[in-house]
Amino acid sequence: MSVRRAHDQPWIAALDDSGTADAIGAAAPYTGAPCQPAAVTAMSSSFDPSTLDDLLARIARDAPRHFGEGQVASYIPALAEVVPDQFGIAVCDVAGRVYRAGAADTPFSIQSISKLLNLIIAIQHLDEADIWQRVGREPSGQAFNSIVQLEVERGIPRNPFINAGALLVTDLLVSRIMSIHWVMRELARRLASNPGLGFDTRVASSEMAHKARNAALAYLMKAYGNLHGEVDEVLDVYFHGCALSMSCVDVARAFAFLANRGVHPGDGSVIVTPQQNRQLNALLLTCGLYDAAGDFAWRVGLPGKSGVGGGIVAIVPGQMSLCVWSPRLDSYGNSVAGLRALETLVEGLGVAPLG
Repeated sequence: MSVRRAHDQPWIAALDDSGTADAIGAAAPYTGAPCQPAAVTAMSSSFDPSTLDDLLARIARDAPRHFGEGQVASYIPALAEVVPDQFGIAVCDVAGRVYRAGAADTPFSIQSISKLLNLIIAIQHLDEADIWQRVGREPSGQAFNSIVQLEVERGIPRNPFINAGALLVTDLLVSRIMSIHWVMRELARRLASNPGLGFDTRVASSEMAHKARNAALAYLMKAYGNLHGEVDEVLDVYFHGCALSMSCVDVARAFAFLANRGVHPGDGSVIVTPQQNRQLNALLLTCGLYDAAGDFAWRVGLPGKSGVGGGIVAIVPGQMSLCVWSPRLDSYGNSVAGLRALETLVEGLGVAPLG
């Protein structure tokens, strides 16, 4: 597999409204991932691809037994209107092959899965010491939108995958990378190999109209001097990221590099370094499913990230990325049918990264 640097790709030049690459204030232009080419090849798969289609089909057939469990995210009106009883599942292996079943090509609002996308942009292009001085790397043990914990810890979010932490990362991006909406969308398009991806502006507007709790988190961090930008600007970028509309196939493809030591299986470009890749997977394992992260590690045993749109992405290091989607959520904000499907898939494939 040939390897190309991420900054050799056409999507990285951030543009202003006139179409000219320029910086905002003193910020340096977004010029692509600061990495060098490396002779990286896809790691061999230990699962049997011939059995995967049958396994996914069986999981999709069994999913409706969980359709009556849980509720859709009603606090975001646009999400409350989603047909609740749907299910899709997709797998992308480290050779770039995709397997799917159910509604795997149906777009959905990725919501908090976008927090992973934004963190990737941040660690590619910002000083990592800067990031980790302002947000932690520990599980929260609290709800993803907890205000109490943020107050106790004086405006320093526990990790980048709870709402406060994601808002802090967004603040860093807004202040230092021009045309950040464009950058987020184009990175998602390229990683997913889908140039048609975009924002669901209706979802973004719905979230902005019901922003009170996220605004409270942002203003509390601002009061402690940890959030520097204008709150509404940060919220607008954050909500647009949450409103990215992607399918299970898109999400599985987009994050397959996390199963491949940071290398995109499709074009061989280095998205993150091997060390950054390990660190991202560690954060996903310990913090990716909010205050249910420990239970997810116990039941599924994979790094993962969920969103209240009903999607969950999970990584089998060295082998594949997985995405499941079903809109009904449990009390922690995680897809009920999606969690059951991942348990079945991991058991059926016999993958056990934790031994």
